Amino acid sequence: MWLPALRRMVKLFVVISVGTIVLSVLFGLLVDAPIMRSIAIGFYLVGCFVLFGAFFFGNRGPVRPRGDEDTGGLFRTTSRRLRWATQEEQEEAINGAAIVLPLGFVLILLGVVWDNKHSLF
Repeated sequence: MWLPALRRMVKLFVVISVGTIVLSVLFGLLVDAPIMRSIAIGFYLVGCFVLFGAFFFGNRGPVRPRGDEDTGGLFRTTSRRLRWATQEEQEEAINGAAIVLPLGFVLILLGVVWDNKHSLF
């Protein structure tokens, strides 16, 4: 069980990292910025975006919409159809955030490693 999960996590990390490097290099060449610095900034931005998403995904409230569509309009004349989230839905939100959260931290750490403006040693 752990080995396939680790394999998927590494695959996700590699895809996001390579995509970040490619887009950062292209954007760095476009604005004539140093390549190493643009890669570092790319990792910072993507890592922060992932952490931001993990925060909001994990902090979903216990109330969910009952149907697929919202029945209210601009001036709501009917009450919203809401329901309480099941235990599985609440655990899924927390577990999803717990998976994505370390990925965001690792991406930010990669930005620190790639950043040549400030030396680590």
